[in-house]
Amino acid sequence: MRLGSLRAGLRKRAGAGAEVEAREWRGSVVLEGRARDWRSKVELGWYAAGFGYKGVVNDLEVEGLAPERPEAPGRPAGASLEGESFDVAVVGGGVVGCAIARELARWKVSVILLEKECDVAVHTSSRNDGMIHDGFAAKPGTLKARYNVEGNRLWGPLARELGIEFSRPGSLVLYDSRAAAALYPVMAARAAENRVEGWEFWGRGRVRAEEPGAPDSQRGGFFLPSAGVLSPYRATVALAECAAANGVRVSLETAVLGFDTEDARITRVRTNRGAFRAGAVVNAAGNWADHVAGYANDRFFSLHQRRGVDLVLDSRAGALQRHILAMPDLFQLHAKTKGGGLVVTTEGNVLVGPTAAEAPGREDYATSQAEMRELERHFRVNKLLSPSMVITYFAGVRPCTYEEDFVVERSDYVRNLVHAAGIQSPGLASAPAIAADVARSAIGILAERARVEPNPSFRAGRRAPVDPRRLSWEERAELVERRPDCGRIVCRCEEVSEGEVRDALRGLVPAASLDAVKRRTRAGAGRCHGGFCTPRVMEIIADEAGIPLPEVTKKGPGSPVALGRTKEAGRA
Repeated sequence: MRLGSLRAGLRKRAGAGAEVEAREWRGSVVLEGRARDWRSKVELGWYAAGFGYKGVVNDLEVEGLAPERPEAPGRPAGASLEGESFDVAVVGGGVVGCAIARELARWKVSVILLEKECDVAVHTSSRNDGMIHDGFAAKPGTLKARYNVEGNRLWGPLARELGIEFSRPGSLVLYDSRAAAALYPVMAARAAENRVEGWEFWGRGRVRAEEPGAPDSQRGGFFLPSAGVLSPYRATVALAECAAANGVRVSLETAVLGFDTEDARITRVRTNRGAFRAGAVVNAAGNWADHVAGYANDRFFSLHQRRGVDLVLDSRAGALQRHILAMPDLFQLHAKTKGGGLVVTTEGNVLVGPTAAEAPGREDYATSQAEMRELERHFRVNKLLSPSMVITYFAGVRPCTYEEDFVVERSDYVRNLVHAAGIQSPGLASAPAIAADVARSAIGILAERARVEPNPSFRAGRRAPVDPRRLSWEERAELVERRPDCGRIVCRCEEVSEGEVRDALRGLVPAASLDAVKRRTRAGAGRCHGGFCTPRVMEIIADEAGIPLPEVTKKGPGSPVALGRTKEAGRA
């Protein structure tokens, strides 16, 4: 009966020229055939999600769009994994995968973290606004709501352990009319249902006192003090380094190509570095998590991509705003996103956005003028800011299930597989809580066959990299006396020293490209976009790696910065 109703509804909504069929599979529903266009494909997936299936696998084709598949890279230089064995393999080096690897290090088990790129945090985990959401916006009763609030509470102590900057400026949702302000009791009830703490109603005077740039049209606001901010890429690197310090093997440029299974268990993980055995496998593969699930014949969900663009304002903008600000349309009852706003950062910049658009392309980070114009509406929320402060912009892609919720669970059909998939916003905020649950599940799998003991030598903290900007003048003078390279400024915009760059290149998860150095030190993240510091950073990378300058890359293999030498020293 349910399937018949779904089929009828799909055909009605698909329109002329579309051929849509649905079938049930392992408690999920699979959509097959042809949709008119990408938007129609996504909307049909959302419609199917309303029928109560475990998941929606959307295999509808769209004319002119080839099905996306991860690239199959060749075997890179470095260590082979052929014939090795690990207790747990974590697939994906984003913030969730790195947090899971660190949690697993609390136990006396061997763990390998697999990341297909040449660094961690290359994709979604570095392409977001760094906001640790308070949990108010998540739909009550969802995994998003649960993990968001739990993760938010964990980030404070975790940031202290990892030695990364974290602050709680709080989120202020402004009312743009008396009708919107009348929704305060409804918003308060939702915050209470999601177990968000400390929310307050602010009148117009309080808003003006706290945020002088707020528009004159505001009618007060809903303040959530638990909202925080951090650097998402520095947090991911810190988690990976802490995991590595506790014995986790971090294998970069390592793409998972498939699994060998036997008796409903994954027995071997096949990669471009060779195949190895694993007692348990964690699928935290971000935008490719549905494909990784498919390798184990457990693709009970599929992902659609929600692309977002943010503007980055100059660091002087941070002095003109105290809180995270937004003025969303509170009467948009069926919106799939929170609407974006103005997010202060730990570095002093303000981020404007993000946009939210359904679009194909799991790693498509192109931007357009139309997206820039769309973001200009957020400047009305703080009249002290203006588009003239924009120094750059970036795009990110969020992996969304059609149920618009996380998938965090042990597989129903593969006995040693755990999924952490569909981790879109508020994934960054939720990461520590997701990691704790997933690690428990993986350890539970191992414990079914052998006793697993805690790791008595686990160290929750890490040796944080030196940051002269956080030192007093006296402390900085002492540092420079001990390490003169920390007194040689390489990046003037962000005041990054040569010593910091060299430390990044020598870390437990070492940087190997310009972008990797930027993620760790912010060299090149200022107003000039690396216009002054790039040549010097390249020289330092070449010196540390012992390679010619033309072999230095922007973001790994296939992205050389220089094609060769134009002149040779000593030539007449």
